[in-house]
Amino acid sequence: MTTRVEIWTDINCPFCYLGKARFEEALAGFDHRDDIEVVHRSFELDPGLPAGETGPVIPRIAAKYGISVEQAAANERAIGAQAAQLGLPYQTTGRDYGNSFDMHRLLHFALEQGKQDAVLDALYAGNFAETEPVFADTERLVALAVRAGLDEAAVRAVLADPDAYADAVRQDEREATQLGATGVPFFVFDNKYAVSGAQPTEVFTHALTTAWNDRPAPLVITAESDGETCGPDGCEI
Repeated sequence: MTTRVEIWTDINCPFCYLGKARFEEALAGFDHRDDIEVVHRSFELDPGLPAGETGPVIPRIAAKYGISVEQAAANERAIGAQAAQLGLPYQTTGRDYGNSFDMHRLLHFALEQGKQDAVLDALYAGNFAETEPVFADTERLVALAVRAGLDEAAVRAVLADPDAYADAVRQDEREATQLGATGVPFFVFDNKYAVSGAQPTEVFTHALTTAWNDRPAPLVITAESDGETCGPDGCEI
């Protein structure tokens, strides 16, 4: 019997990048890690952003949160320092922002292909670790998805069809609202326990342990001898 962990994230979110690494640290040290199923869910930080709009992220952060450009830049440096502690590369300047809906559609396609985690890692790397812009650029998105192991023609077909996996993204977002998630990352363990934010690794270890120990006990059939039963083909006499 497995424990299911669902993680709501957005590629625009630096703390989702850090939170994934901290969760994976906890998972790597968890005795039952092979019995943990991880599924990534969609959450857009800027769902109303036009698909073609992009630009430098630091002025965008400053305007969105009502802080100075200098403070936004300092915040990026602080996040970069946290990333370095986890061994994660992080570009503190030069990053862009943009609408992430197509990325989420691709992640749902990748889930069907068994490559969701690899595609998410590629998108995070493209956004946070590499200098080349990642938003509002179909060719860049295709390249990242292919690098993660998806078929190029299939990726292009998904991106060319705006309805492909769109309902799945919206369903994830509705579920996040129902769960009370107002920000990401947001982790849900076996639909019982939630952890909000890029918490320290030990918090995720505790959540994994709690969820694992709270699994329902499997049904054990005990009998000294087999009794008479009926099945699809009739009753044994």
